[in-house]
Amino acid sequence: MGGQSTSSIRARSQTLQARAERYFPGGVNSPVRAFRAVGGQPPFIERGEGAWLEDVDGNRYVDYFGSWGPMILGHAFAPVVEAIEDAARNSTSFGASTATEAELAERIAACYPALQMMRFVNSGTEATMSAIRLARAATRRKMVVKFEGCYHGHADGLLVKAGSGVATFGIPGSAGVPEEIARLTLALPYNDLGAVESALDAHPGEIAAVILEPVVGNAGCIPPGEGYLAGLRALTRRHVASTASAGTTAR
Repeated sequence: MGGQSTSSIRARSQTLQARAERYFPGGVNSPVRAFRAVGGQPPFIERGEGAWLEDVDGNRYVDYFGSWGPMILGHAFAPVVEAIEDAARNSTSFGASTATEAELAERIAACYPALQMMRFVNSGTEATMSAIRLARAATRRKMVVKFEGCYHGHADGLLVKAGSGVATFGIPGSAGVPEEIARLTLALPYNDLGAVESALDAHPGEIAAVILEPVVGNAGCIPPGEGYLAGLRALTRRHVASTASAGTTAR
């Protein structure tokens, strides 16, 4: 926070929080925004510029997470604002194909030549759901390995020990997640190759995918140990090669 202490008054934010609680569980549309795990009152952000955010009470903050990625160029970056304005003049959505979809795909493919096909979706939840569905279809297996504290979206099976909100506190203690779905997700400790190897050995021919945050963000910034990601890739390659005649492991 710049210019003011962390005890800055948030009177308007508290008023807005009380209003929001009349309509949303906990007053939020994402559990992590409720601040209950860390304490304190959540600020209501009004505007952003560059690396700074400002709440409705005039408090300023350095923004270290950039709206979870999209604000990598900073808030209200003039060229981005101009491009959005130009596009919006033609309407904000059509529900039909546009030339810009393939143009964006070409740029992505140029940056990542290994990508042969892609599909654009509306959220990270949909992306991970699609990846896991593809892995299950390709391998004809049902089980998925994830890591404790990693968050991969709001799908039932991915909320097992996701490190966010109610889902942290049980398998399948997350309200509304059936036991049958939870049992298809193996939640393992992060940075522990031995745990992964044991799980693969204990469930031969059953695991369709291993999914992870390469650097854990939802449970705090936890980097991978030296050789961990390469070791994980080697384990999944060996597992698929030794137990399946066809298929691949999502990563």
